[in-house]
Amino acid sequence: MSEHPLTEALLAGHRRALAKAITLSESTRPDHEAGAQALLSEVTPHAVPSVRLGLTGVPGVGKSTLIEALGLWLADAGHRVAVLAVDPSSARTGGSIMGDKTRMPRLTVHPNAFIRPSPSGGTLGGVARRTREAITLCEAAGFDVVLVETVGVGQSETQVAGMTDLFVLLTLHGAGDELQGIKRGIMELADLCVVNKADTDPAAATRAQTELTAALKLLTPRTARWRPRALKASAVTGAGIPELWQAVGEYRNTVDVAAKRRAQTAVWFDELLREAAWRRFQAGLDPAALHRLRSEVLTGQRTPIQGVDALLGHPT
Repeated sequence: MSEHPLTEALLAGHRRALAKAITLSESTRPDHEAGAQALLSEVTPHAVPSVRLGLTGVPGVGKSTLIEALGLWLADAGHRVAVLAVDPSSARTGGSIMGDKTRMPRLTVHPNAFIRPSPSGGTLGGVARRTREAITLCEAAGFDVVLVETVGVGQSETQVAGMTDLFVLLTLHGAGDELQGIKRGIMELADLCVVNKADTDPAAATRAQTELTAALKLLTPRTARWRPRALKASAVTGAGIPELWQAVGEYRNTVDVAAKRRAQTAVWFDELLREAAWRRFQAGLDPAALHRLRSEVLTGQRTPIQGVDALLGHPT
């Protein structure tokens, strides 16, 4: 007998149960967090083997459109596809538009697909606070392909590369030459670069692919066994989608994905440990002492470093 009421429905692949489970995992209420961890401990052993694919790119590059084209192609082929789309949260209000799902109208209604938009909630790195948990829940629900779409800054989406098997950078033709490409730090994390919207100007897309290929050769690959490559595709016509998925398969046949996931789990553990330690430290703070130290820092009686040292019990 399962302890959590969502377990059986989630393992049966019910999308409504999956949506509820992800909502539970994203909650910051202590009772919800405890329930989410109990649910994860029950369903994780039943997670299906999956392909985890992260996709990023600057706004307007066509991430949602390409993801829908790839998702439809995979779903029609019999795969169960989950899309985790992360929308940026407002720095002022904390709200999110959550509009990515509306950009994938055909994939939204496909019986083999599940789309979940989530707010970034101020989390850096282009992902939401509980994206890793959401990936595991999708796999437990029987989805064998998980596509993670980042918020779309295009420069700092680093955490998604640390929770997926393959990291894809989408770009546009006319976005700069190979030198400009090298200057994009995000390229150092990419396993594949895809020139999207190739149908709008095929010649320019081919040139961009050539320039990206040259830029990638000058960068140190993340693994000695895989050399990042540049492709071109069109989300509108579907051209390049089969080639993209073929490259994903070649990558997974080349790289030790299991070892990569173990390393990612270790990083995940360290991040959760830091988060828990910080929350426990905050809970033990004396509000009056914190207010006094903050005032001393603001009035110049202490430097910020001295204030932190005093708070930690190491006065300077």
